[in-house]
Amino acid sequence: MPRKKRGSLKREVVPDPKYRDKHVTKFINCLMWDGKKAVSERIFYETLEILGAKTKEEPLQVFYKAFENVKPALEVRSRRIGGATYQVPTEVRAERRDMLARRWIISAARSRSEHTMSERLAAELLDAFNSRGTSIKKREDTHKMAEANKAFAHYRW
Repeated sequence: MPRKKRGSLKREVVPDPKYRDKHVTKFINCLMWDGKKAVSERIFYETLEILGAKTKEEPLQVFYKAFENVKPALEVRSRRIGGATYQVPTEVRAERRDMLARRWIISAARSRSEHTMSERLAAELLDAFNSRGTSIKKREDTHKMAEANKAFAHYRW
């Protein structure tokens, strides 16, 4: 740990080659397994083609709308006070909100039963776009948990 000041841990993300978008790059990086970025790029771009064909809308806009629908506003964090552990509801920082949405969409897509990962991801993004599906349920559960523990909000730090 540095004694004087915090080091800059954030690395700048290079925009993706096709859409010149940093959010797309982050999503592709989260989708990647074993360093195979070309495979994850192909999966993502095929997903956008499928979304464009199914919705007859701009696929990147569908992706962003689905992404916005999945982002959580509140979450609970454990806080130990006087020997008891409380689930304290807190607001989610913007970076963490994006990261959670990416993680939930990708994990929900991986657990689906379609044939290819592109089809799974497209189906999950389409469900998120229409405010249903596993990733939306995950967000709703997180919000319900925060709402149920609202009585401990005064323990927020």
